[in-house]
Amino acid sequence: MLAAIRQLSAPVRQYLLITGNYWAFTLTDGALRMLVVLYFHQLGYSPLSIAMLFLFYEIFGVVTNLIGGWLGARIGLNRTMNIGLGLQLIALAMLLVPTPALTVIWVMAAQALSGIAKDLNKMSAKSAIKTLVPADAQGQLYKWVALLTGSKNALKGVGFFLGSLLLYTVGFQWAIGIMLGALALVWLISLWRLGADLGKAKFKPKFRDVWSKSRAINQLSAARLFLFAARDVWFVVALPVYFATQLNWPHTWTGVFMACWVIGYGAVQSLAPRFTHKTGEPRRAAVWWAWMLALTPLLIIAGLTYGGSPAGVIVSGLLLFGAAFAVNSALHSYLIVSYARADGVSLDVGFYYMANAMGRLTGTVASGLVYQWYGLAACLWVSAGCIVIAALLAIGLPRTENPINAD
Repeated sequence: MLAAIRQLSAPVRQYLLITGNYWAFTLTDGALRMLVVLYFHQLGYSPLSIAMLFLFYEIFGVVTNLIGGWLGARIGLNRTMNIGLGLQLIALAMLLVPTPALTVIWVMAAQALSGIAKDLNKMSAKSAIKTLVPADAQGQLYKWVALLTGSKNALKGVGFFLGSLLLYTVGFQWAIGIMLGALALVWLISLWRLGADLGKAKFKPKFRDVWSKSRAINQLSAARLFLFAARDVWFVVALPVYFATQLNWPHTWTGVFMACWVIGYGAVQSLAPRFTHKTGEPRRAAVWWAWMLALTPLLIIAGLTYGGSPAGVIVSGLLLFGAAFAVNSALHSYLIVSYARADGVSLDVGFYYMANAMGRLTGTVASGLVYQWYGLAACLWVSAGCIVIAALLAIGLPRTENPINAD
């Protein structure tokens, strides 16, 4: 196997290493999120209190994407990716303290570091692909972006399952220790093999360059913000708590179902190029699939209102939502890499993922707040409204220069 890897071209080997880093990080990130949600719900925390545990995670993600994009352009994406892995190790180590020391403030601080680490890692991985693919190979670029993003989300689902399984079998602290050891090994390999100066800009960008001057990137970033707010407003806190309190699902059931959902979501995302080639130019496809997505929370509301089985309605509706959301997300992920400038790509990608983090932050807080005050149906109404705004913003996006089915 090692001989076969050595025969691959240098860009492909770097792509595989970047993807492996991203996979390992995502596995621990998904497991940690599920561990925190289920463990602190088990301790008696309210939905809003659980949402607050992730507040710094999302806030620092907003800041990190802005600074990280600028940092990646100055020092190289290999360094920002390795810094992200290192910070995740520190965040995990912070959670190894005795249970009485796991106060809300301490966990929020650990989640803040994890949020910084996650967005450094993601920004570095997505930006690096732009540097590895020729400008006229848009079909290959779309496939590589979709594969990286989809496989990452599939592994995030595996992380959800892993987190709930580890909590059930070995407990919170042992689960954290196991993930810490595995990720440390990946970090050492990355320090050794990841190419130097990957994605480093030829010019020295000033900090003011973090603010995008491109209308296309600004508009796509706004659409991304509302798209991810639409997902997280009912998925992050409201849904796991609804399963536990209204459907009386045990933690393992919740973890397994959400893991399977995210794995399926990632698989659809990886295959998005096959679903979208008939919907034409990618900007047009982004609009069409956004309208399809907007229908799904409305269908769930209708099913719950008119007497459908809550479990059946939620599960089937969530499957439809996940498939449509996966295609939307893959199209957005391709468009940002396509629109981004070739030199200093991380500046544009960082700005875009800043908006992505802002959407997650808004959705996470709203998920706990709206659910606690008004219930799941209200979260779904907010989700539908956010998707409509994302669709309207996508209408004004410019056409890409090259077709996505180009080889």
